[in-house]
Amino acid sequence: MAGYHLIDRTVVFVSADLTYIWAVTGSHSYPMRRRDFLTLLGGTAAAWPRAARAQQSVIGFMHPGSREATTAVIAAFRQGLGEFGFTEGRNLAIEYRFADGYNDRLPRLAAELARRQVAVIAALQGDAAARAAKASTDTIPIVFQSANDPVAGGLVTSLDRPGGNLTGVNRFIAELMPKRLEIMCEIVPDATVVDVLVNPSSEIAAAMTKELEAKARMLGRQLRVHTAATERTIEAVLAKLAQLPARALLIMSDSFFGSRIEKIAALTLRHAIPASFSQREFAAAGGLTSYEDSTAEAYRLAGTYIGRILKGEKPADLPVQQPTSFEFVINRKTARALGLTIPPPLLARADEVIG
Repeated sequence: MAGYHLIDRTVVFVSADLTYIWAVTGSHSYPMRRRDFLTLLGGTAAAWPRAARAQQSVIGFMHPGSREATTAVIAAFRQGLGEFGFTEGRNLAIEYRFADGYNDRLPRLAAELARRQVAVIAALQGDAAARAAKASTDTIPIVFQSANDPVAGGLVTSLDRPGGNLTGVNRFIAELMPKRLEIMCEIVPDATVVDVLVNPSSEIAAAMTKELEAKARMLGRQLRVHTAATERTIEAVLAKLAQLPARALLIMSDSFFGSRIEKIAALTLRHAIPASFSQREFAAAGGLTSYEDSTAEAYRLAGTYIGRILKGEKPADLPVQQPTSFEFVINRKTARALGLTIPPPLLARADEVIG
């Protein structure tokens, strides 16, 4: 029944769970009420819709990045769901919402999913999505991925007993920034000033900067913070950094930057800037290094929690999970292009060396 149908000279598109029904007649298109659609179908509808809806759960997937940048993590998310017997298109429908790197869109996307009355909301990749989802409903279960301490951030009351309607994965993204600073200081030891690129709209920018400042003092380095919330600003900042000696750049973990990984990596290579980002895709695209927890594992864990909730468990009783493995990637080809020698002990610690 899902797909396109021709009914009385009207083309009607129907989603698998009758959520979206859109009619096109001549040059006009309009949403069709479910009741009107079933009336048009007549007796044909009687045997199918109730059974199909009874077999299929509907969940929401909300992400601050873009659909194009999340293909791999969606696969890991589906893997987690599959471990508990849920397969998209068979007994599960997923409502996808993407903010394309603009966090101010997240409250609207969360409100859409709450109005849709999905069974669970996956509010992934950072605190902004989790907060937007929490503000939209106090009844629909929410599975989040926190970039900072979810207890201090008010998402849950404790890691072991979250309480309320939220649980998820704490990814320690803010806490990993000092480690990335330490790595960059080993690679570029004469960089007494380390530049940091920050999205000013990020909710965890202040926490990340505080963590970095403390670590920089321990390492005898100074931080120079630059803000960018548009592609043009990113280009301007990197062009400016290209004129400075002994450069080293940390790019803060952020969905806006994460949606533009390939472009940012290409710019750092073009301007000969040694740079570190959280996601592996940055190093794979030509950036110098990346360091974070296993993204695929974090999304798989989120999928398993949604599977458990769909089977009847409550988020209040599911402890917030924490990563147990981390991925450190070095692009040695980029290092050679920048005239840098990676210390052998650092190479030995890397989980992956590219080039």
